[in-house]
Amino acid sequence: MTLSVRNAVATAALGAALCTALAGCGGGGTPSGQGGQARLGTPAAPAPAASSPHTPESAPSAAPGAGPGRAPVLPLGPNGLTPVFERAKQQTEKTVALTFDADMTSDQGPRAAGGEHFDNPQLISTLRTLKVPSTIFMTGRWAEEYPDQAKAIGTDPNFEIANHSYSHHAFKSPCYGLPALDAAAARADVDRAFAAFRTAGAVNTVPYFRFPGGCYDDQALRALSTAKVTAVQWDVVSGDAFAKDPNAVAQQVLAGVKPGSVVVMHCTRSAAPVTEEAIRKIVPELRNRGYRFVKVSELIGK
Repeated sequence: MTLSVRNAVATAALGAALCTALAGCGGGGTPSGQGGQARLGTPAAPAPAASSPHTPESAPSAAPGAGPGRAPVLPLGPNGLTPVFERAKQQTEKTVALTFDADMTSDQGPRAAGGEHFDNPQLISTLRTLKVPSTIFMTGRWAEEYPDQAKAIGTDPNFEIANHSYSHHAFKSPCYGLPALDAAAARADVDRAFAAFRTAGAVNTVPYFRFPGGCYDDQALRALSTAKVTAVQWDVVSGDAFAKDPNAVAQQVLAGVKPGSVVVMHCTRSAAPVTEEAIRKIVPELRNRGYRFVKVSELIGK
């Protein structure tokens, strides 16, 4: 866990309140994830561990027809479970993957119509300007709401789009109050998201999946086993969700990054308003420390 125990205690109560305010935004808690749950940068209390999925050190195999370049995936883990990648633990080279969850739940259309911004074009522009290769974990509903942006991201070689479900409903319950999907609905939700990317014209898609809220267990991993995806968690929580101080976000990331790290951040203005400013502090400092930015596919391909 990247966050300290003090931070976990301080933010645990906030998580439940945020869940009511915004119905789900993945990526922010126990990265080890077996039965863990988290959302929007808020760490969850530890949960009982399920059977360990395949480790990141496993030799990758090519995903059939998953996108340009046939991005590498990990083989199925014990009992045929979907493999989970958190960090390239054998890394000696100073590489780091910045990942951004483009979150929107299936019922948030009225809020978007009312002027709430679930996108963050300035963040994408800054990543381009700074030449930071990045992986965007996008929900299908986000791609439907912002098809032009989804296409622009998904045709830019600087980025790759990974699957963050269509509806942003939970694949494990409880998960911060998110509506839960059964196994059949969960599997269909993943397919629906990939279909939304294709409809938008995004071609730089990769066979990676991030669980809404970071919540999963063996049942969820089994439900996705035929999707031929690798589940991608993280080892560095940025704390950008609902943050007001970009310096604090930057400091948290800089304190947690190690060679091979996966950092979870957000591409949602309403939920993570200071992420772009934090990136302008994080990127030059990590480069000064000798780090090179890569997409998740490069880490998994090592």
